[in-house]
Amino acid sequence: MKLPLRALLISVLAAFAAPLAADELRPAVVELTERSAGQWSLEWKIPVAANTRGGPRILAQPVIPKSCEMHGDAVQRAAPLALLGSATLLCKGDLAEETFGLSDLIGNADAIARVSPLERPTQTFRLTSDTPTATIAAKPDTWAVARDYFVIGAEHILFGWDHLLFVIALVFLVRSGWAVVKAATAFTVAHSITLVATTLGYAGMPSRPVEALIALSIVFLAVEVIRAIREPNHHTWTRRMPWLVAFAFGLLHGFGFAGALADIGLPQGEIASALLAFNVGVEAGQLIVIAALMALLAVLKRAVPMAETPAIRFATYAIGITGSFWLFERLLG
Repeated sequence: MKLPLRALLISVLAAFAAPLAADELRPAVVELTERSAGQWSLEWKIPVAANTRGGPRILAQPVIPKSCEMHGDAVQRAAPLALLGSATLLCKGDLAEETFGLSDLIGNADAIARVSPLERPTQTFRLTSDTPTATIAAKPDTWAVARDYFVIGAEHILFGWDHLLFVIALVFLVRSGWAVVKAATAFTVAHSITLVATTLGYAGMPSRPVEALIALSIVFLAVEVIRAIREPNHHTWTRRMPWLVAFAFGLLHGFGFAGALADIGLPQGEIASALLAFNVGVEAGQLIVIAALMALLAVLKRAVPMAETPAIRFATYAIGITGSFWLFERLLG
């Protein structure tokens, strides 16, 4: 690739890197907890849409059951890219068949709503832009928590760009079927370890360095893929043992998954099932990405063999530039 063309490519890809930084999965959370008979506490965390013209936008507001009314004023405070709030509600009855949730959710935004009565199990609902509110059931759905956390886990890998780009770069580096399976398995085992350990309180890392190191892992893999294209006969230790690299970085990405799960929270009494479902959802999303990418590369190799390497090179430059942008943004932000 000639230098002017390469410079143009880098400039174009850099222009698309910034908007991706806003696509992190940051679900809203709204919780309704009964403190005493008829008295409930309402707490919410609403993400703020950054990088929008005209300044930040609040994505939603809490919707309370019709049989409830505010007792006093709600308290709100600003947090990084979120609005935190709390209020006391006085409610009549057990709230069965009442509507509860958020006013609206924009785009692909998700939310978790929880209702915790004094003498009944906690109910957890996944809210979407199509269904921003939920109906409180008289009898909770046994599989609701597992189903909702599975979907959230799958969405975290499919719409969480940093983890998604790492998986794509890993496939580009390995390519062959059995080697991809081993590398993906190592990545799965590793991030499952740190996800569970962090969620249960046995390990932890501050979110800022974790996010920066995740971005660095993407840049590292992108560089290794380009080196493999330019020097196909030079086998670095990364190319010789990709499963080991995937395992090492998987431990790091597990802290990122744990951070996302901490933002969502786990329902008391169903922590094990929610954690398992979230992790299985992450793996399902990862397998979907790997299978789709492997199939696409196989079709490209068979239909247009000469286009395979240029396509991978172009995609890898995009991945590397995006990861570099995130790295500097997270180090300096």
